[in-house]
Amino acid sequence: MSARHDVGRRGEQLVAEQLTKAGYKVLERNYRCALGELDLVAEKEGEVVFVEVRTKRQPCMFRPEESITREKALRLARLAEYYMARTDRGDCPWRIDVVAVELASDGSMARLEHFTDATSGVEME
Repeated sequence: MSARHDVGRRGEQLVAEQLTKAGYKVLERNYRCALGELDLVAEKEGEVVFVEVRTKRQPCMFRPEESITREKALRLARLAEYYMARTDRGDCPWRIDVVAVELASDGSMARLEHFTDATSGVEME
């Protein structure tokens, strides 16, 4: 397993813990399909939340959330639609959140910021 992969998994674990503490139920971790992967799928108050976790080790040249491009947002939306069409939650409201995590050199969490409905401004093609 690569160091980059380890950093990503550490960030996902920290985010799953924080979501649980905040009242979310984590439904899926690393959901994979032909279109790609969703880091976390959670639910809170009847809304399905697709969570893209972006993790960087400090010091970093840019903030983790800055790596979400328009193309990435569109891919996440397609993945979310695919997931909703293939589960019994198809008629539930849903959104895509981005959670940025920065890890200190010892692997502890230095920063975690949750951006709710982070891709809502991206126009679908």
